[in-house]
Amino acid sequence: MAYVSEKRQEQQCEDVDLSHHISDYARGFRVSPLKGLQKYIGREDMISFSGGMPHPAVFPFADISANILVPDSFSIAPTLTSPPRGALSWLWRLFGYDPSQERTSPIRVSKVPASGDAGLNLATALQYGPATGLAETQRFTHAFSARVFRPARSDFATLVHTGNTDAWGRCARALLNSGDTVLAEEWTYPSALATATPIRIDVLPVPIDGIGMRADKLRALLAGWDDKKGRRPHVMYTVPVGQNPSGATMDLKRKREIYDICVEFDVIIVEDDPYYFLQMDEYVSKDVRAGRAASEGEGDNEAFLGSLAPSYLSIDTQGRVIRLDTFSKTIAPGMRLGWFTCSPLFAERFERVGETSTQSPCGLGQALAMQLLRTWTPDGFVRWLRGLRAQYTARRDFFVDALAGTFELEERVATQGIWEGARVYTAYARPHRGYRMMSEKKSRVPLFEFVPPSAGMFVWIKLNLAASPRHRTDDEEDTLEMQFWTHLADAGVLTAPGWFFSAHIAHDGAEHAEPDFDVEGHLRLSFSLATTDEMERGVKLFEKTLREFFQI
Repeated sequence: MAYVSEKRQEQQCEDVDLSHHISDYARGFRVSPLKGLQKYIGREDMISFSGGMPHPAVFPFADISANILVPDSFSIAPTLTSPPRGALSWLWRLFGYDPSQERTSPIRVSKVPASGDAGLNLATALQYGPATGLAETQRFTHAFSARVFRPARSDFATLVHTGNTDAWGRCARALLNSGDTVLAEEWTYPSALATATPIRIDVLPVPIDGIGMRADKLRALLAGWDDKKGRRPHVMYTVPVGQNPSGATMDLKRKREIYDICVEFDVIIVEDDPYYFLQMDEYVSKDVRAGRAASEGEGDNEAFLGSLAPSYLSIDTQGRVIRLDTFSKTIAPGMRLGWFTCSPLFAERFERVGETSTQSPCGLGQALAMQLLRTWTPDGFVRWLRGLRAQYTARRDFFVDALAGTFELEERVATQGIWEGARVYTAYARPHRGYRMMSEKKSRVPLFEFVPPSAGMFVWIKLNLAASPRHRTDDEEDTLEMQFWTHLADAGVLTAPGWFFSAHIAHDGAEHAEPDFDVEGHLRLSFSLATTDEMERGVKLFEKTLREFFQI
């Protein structure tokens, strides 16, 4: 079964029966006949004539080994430099990192079990395993959740999954029946929307502001629900840190407000948090950053963890929060490894669903990941996370600096809309050299707006397509947003078009419900993969395409 904590915490918690949230689909699962034998397989005195498990002797891998980077490979000071000319290393090009200077240590996983290996051997890892994952994966994820997220309830459980998209898919099937409605931010992760469509789940968009989902709008939607539309929404999907795509991060005060509303209206919160450890300080200009650099201290691991926005788990006294975490953004997405932190009630149902679908995540990947983390130690992993945060902060700063160097940016504090309360930058084209004053005035067309993200990997841009002389004609199927997106892609810059993220659009091909959608286009631009040179060239191509599209 899922790993359940026995540690008591001094918090006032309530025993609330939430079993009515389980879907008809999930209620139909029983312990898988073959998987039900797992509890006996671990007995040393057991002679097994049961499942069709191959003998480990025929596994073709005698051992696997790797050289891993040391936990402090990346500086915790947000710095990013362009590579020297002629540099060919993709590692250097991506992170300003010199591979000739890297420090590594070896890890090895043998086929033969050994005392003290915590079950990290290939005889175990390459065998059929339980849907809960390897024992060491269960132990690590549980201890890590306890330390970092500090669940309010002592009886929380952890359970592995194969990435947060898989995890949300299990949540949707285990909690929602066909015809139900799920609450989500008005702009949200496209795969979450796509998951709802084939199981005939409607999405109710909740307006957002500069720190994420608005509590007042959530309350209004729930209080004003029309029962003729079916069951009132009882599940909320949210990305509260580095909100995808807006980049907003929700504070504890807002989380408390939303949690209290969810208690009042009996709503389960699914907290999808892949960017949790990529939280950043507010963006400031290069000049300001240079002035601060000398006085910034390194701090320590606990200070780093204490600086992160608390999880919904920390205030969940009823067991209605299901948290989704992943190693995709902190180790590697190809590992396909993550974990739920939730009540035992929900963990047990997710385990039953997993037994007949993904089963356990890849044992080879688990063994490598856990051997890596055992070698690093938990404190080493936290140090690694601090380095990642610094790297992504530097990349965000470099990208926004490139925008500031290419466009004229004007700063203001938004008083309404999706960025209410945040510092918004409005971008204008810089006048060409030699232009007269009249030409300069003509070029003062606001082209787009954005807010530097407070976490994550993306800059969310709102295009001012209403100012473009182009108009969508009756015989054109593409919106202005997609017309511009196509022009930009043809120019050599690939972005994610805004409509992908709109919860107002039925992602089965139906028309959107926003009347101004055609003139308020959006793009999501990622700064996580491109080299510094590619960022600079991409921003220049973006500016050139905007000039052509706006005819300025």
